[in-house]
Amino acid sequence: MEYPLNFMSDGLKLAGVLHVPEGRKPGQRLPTFIVLHGFVGTKDKSHVELLSRMLEEFGYCVFRIDFRGCGESEGARGEVRCFDQVADTKNALSFIAEREEVDPERIGVTGHSFGAAVAIFAGGIDERIACVMSFCGWGDGERKFRGQHPTPEAWARFTDLLERGRRQKEETGESLWVSRFDVVPIPEELRKNLSPKAQFEVPVETAFSMYKFRAEDVVADIAPRPLLLFHTAGDVITPMEQSIRLFEKAGKNAELMIPTGVSHFPLSEEDAPYTRILVKAWLDKFFPTPLANAK
Repeated sequence: MEYPLNFMSDGLKLAGVLHVPEGRKPGQRLPTFIVLHGFVGTKDKSHVELLSRMLEEFGYCVFRIDFRGCGESEGARGEVRCFDQVADTKNALSFIAEREEVDPERIGVTGHSFGAAVAIFAGGIDERIACVMSFCGWGDGERKFRGQHPTPEAWARFTDLLERGRRQKEETGESLWVSRFDVVPIPEELRKNLSPKAQFEVPVETAFSMYKFRAEDVVADIAPRPLLLFHTAGDVITPMEQSIRLFEKAGKNAELMIPTGVSHFPLSEEDAPYTRILVKAWLDKFFPTPLANAK
């Protein structure tokens, strides 16, 4: 069952959808995941919607949200700021913990790509978060961008973009808007995995926010709460080394999975069966649900 819900974050009304498994008994409070979408993405018709439905089938309540400025939420379109998204996550937790379906002591956070980085940071600074799962996430914005713009020529184009944006903002007060693919390159054949509701232009200030964001600095503080770092070996969008570095800095009860032959979108139709097996086995061990008969 799904329930559209709204909650407040820094004075903005944000949109979410609560999933409740069919097997839930009256009065039963279930472990729950807040699910965070990728870079200027959306909770709907997206990879995180697939992730949400998978977790619901496993027997968890799920709350997938649109960050401010994205999807159906209020806020300036495309103006993504990493620490704003961390605040949105914390406010989503405060809101969903009051629902009768949710066990307030067992709320985890998970996300994909950009949303995974936000999930890790939120887990590192908010002890209310009981579990963190990162799918193809990242921990150091500058190093991530260097991996995404790997040649000297590509790095020069990217840094020139940042500098032009900085000068324009300083001289005119107006933001320089650019293609999302100039910030985070995605091969044409993988763009079909993006939500049709996603945004395709962003201000350069968004790139600056990501450049300075370092979930690595707080990942160790998640321990001893469980942390899954799931990153595909063939990821051509977010460098796999980002999750390896995060794992090196993480503490007790962290696990790193690097499956081969899977794309940056590990719940795409061809990759989902393998991903489901790996994730369910980890959840059964580290963050089990009482709905033992869930698929």
